[in-house]
Amino acid sequence: MIIQDIDKGKDFDWGKTSSDYAKYRDVYPQEFYDYILNLGLCKDGQNVLDLGTGTGVLPRNMYKYGAKWTGTDIAKNQIEQAKALAKEAGMDIDFYTVRAEEVSFPDNSFDVITACQCIWYFDHNITSESFARMLKPNGKFLILYMGWLPYEDPVAGKSEEIILRHNPDWTAYGDKVQPVWVPDQYSKHFTLLSQKEFRVDVPFTREGWHGRMRACRGVGASMSQEQVAAWDKEHKEMLKKNAPENFMVKHYISIAELQVRK
Repeated sequence: MIIQDIDKGKDFDWGKTSSDYAKYRDVYPQEFYDYILNLGLCKDGQNVLDLGTGTGVLPRNMYKYGAKWTGTDIAKNQIEQAKALAKEAGMDIDFYTVRAEEVSFPDNSFDVITACQCIWYFDHNITSESFARMLKPNGKFLILYMGWLPYEDPVAGKSEEIILRHNPDWTAYGDKVQPVWVPDQYSKHFTLLSQKEFRVDVPFTREGWHGRMRACRGVGASMSQEQVAAWDKEHKEMLKKNAPENFMVKHYISIAELQVRK
């Protein structure tokens, strides 16, 4: 995937990170899921479509609340991991390999559409209209995000510095608490009902944080094998010097709730 405004137009492929993604990126705290449930969404028989589902983290963690989930992702390896993990857990979730712009279900198919950690990668001139079409009247579109806070958390900050030494084109650094991006194109078809940001501390082991970093766009999805090996060595050394075996990393969660106009 190449997007000119992301990583200075450098190619990245989430499929390259699928093994690490499946093992290390299931890190959302219960507060994240509770917020969605308190909106009355993704539960109790609702039909939910998760775009950019990756390895199915959101559908698999919310499956127990009773919604019927469908997940899509552009990366075949991600969907293969999602299917395997769902099958292992005995979950009936439909997963498909397809670009968000090409996802096409009948009109009024879903009560909720979710986009978690992926809103930047869509062509919104296409998806704003197609998402609205696939939602039922009064259906909701949730834009979901969780990011670490490098200026507040020393380990997160040092991790970013190491990524930038090995991949200076990476642009996803320097995050601060802020509203998740709601692209202007959605205002034609949706009403913004709410936006919320809140802080969370997320627990990690050294291995878990190292894997989480390796599974990010700036490392596993875009570096060469040689670059990853060099990053791997430096990042492990940094963690050994600066982090105990178990530690917390400061994050924030940002969620926007939109309602379709029909």
